[in-house]
Amino acid sequence: MTVYIDPPDWPGHGRVWSHLISDTSYAELHAFAETLGCPHRAFHRDHYDVPSERYATAVRLGAVRTDSKDLVRRLAAAGLRRRAAGAGAGELGA
Repeated sequence: MTVYIDPPDWPGHGRVWSHLISDTSYAELHAFAETLGCPHRAFHRDHYDVPSERYATAVRLGAVRTDSKDLVRRLAAAGLRRRAAGAGAGELGA
């Protein structure tokens, strides 16, 4: 099981966020997010938004640190990328 997380660099709603993805399956992603304590409402198309205060816990639980461009590449290569209407290339959207 491998999930990936980018640094908490994405501002929104008065917080800073990371994105959590799986390059294997959504089932794997949902299972990891549940272990991390992320509510399902934090799931957006193909990733979870993770608040900065949970970043270290995600890494401690096994999420692999990477950058946002690598997350997008991994999702696309796995066939798991679900882009939002109007989203630019490389954007995950927090």
